[in-house]
Amino acid sequence: MACHLRLLPCLLLLGLAACAPAPDRVADEKTIRDGEAAWAEAVALGDTAAVGALLADDYRGVAPDGSVTDKKSELEETRTGPSRFVSNQLVEFHVRFYGDTAVAQGAEVWEKRDGEPRRGRYVWTDTWLRRGGRWQVVAAEDLAVAEPVAH
Repeated sequence: MACHLRLLPCLLLLGLAACAPAPDRVADEKTIRDGEAAWAEAVALGDTAAVGALLADDYRGVAPDGSVTDKKSELEETRTGPSRFVSNQLVEFHVRFYGDTAVAQGAEVWEKRDGEPRRGRYVWTDTWLRRGGRWQVVAAEDLAVAEPVAH
């Protein structure tokens, strides 16, 4: 009898877990894809409000030159973007979910106003976390790579 009583709380927890709503991965993927596209475009537009909403306060990133960034430095970089970039657009995107964590990987192509190179490509990995029902980027790593050759 005592063994059965100890199993009761476990069975109740399993029942509650089974009743918990399943995450809407289609909506989550759209939210993250839209966020990645907005972040790419914000670089050329200088849209600090968009970037500020996407990045968690404890965000940490690694820039293509290897420097470590935080939210404040990302916002400053975004603010000066229009003086350097003509455009920056998301061209590849893939995301995997692990509970309330998502790992997004993709690429964006950019064009600068001057300097060499004038055109380029970033490939990146961003870690998103859902806190309080809201997805935000907590970590990112970007690499600058040559544009792929068209076949």
